[in-house]
This record gives sequence, C-alpha cells and structure tokens, in this order.
Amino acid sequence: MTRLPSVTGRKVIAALRKAGFAVARVRGSHHFLLHVDGRATVVPVHAGETIGTGLLSQILRDCKLTREEFRNLL
Repeated sequence: MTRLPSVTGRKVIAALRKAGFAVARVRGSHHFLLHVDGRATVVPVHAGETIGTGLLSQILRDCKLTREEFRNLL
C-alpha cells in the first residue's frame, strides 16, 4: 500500500475537482463536495494545516477513490 501524501485542504479540493466533484456549500471552514453520481464528502480548510492521514483516508473512502487514484490527481 502506498503512503498518503501530506496535503492541505485546498489541495484535496483541487484534486477532487479534477475527479468531477464540485463544492456544493461551505459552512465555516468545512467545504461540502458532491459528485453527480451521488458521492459526497466534507473537507476542512484551515490555513497552513495539513489533513491528517486518518481524515484523508475517510475522505477517500467517501469518494470511493484509491490512494493511487488520488495521488495521480494531485
């Protein structure tokens, strides 16, 4: 299994946009992303902070993306 990269919330959102997700709404620092096929996830965007490996794994599970697919989107 490949390691997950250390990325910020903005980079995660940019990668998910390439995969067809769009920001549906924002509440505070939480960005709700939706895909046309119904997949959805929430990405926190805090200035200067990276997304932890556990949270990034959960985001990828929500999006039904593998680590390798995500790495290619970055």
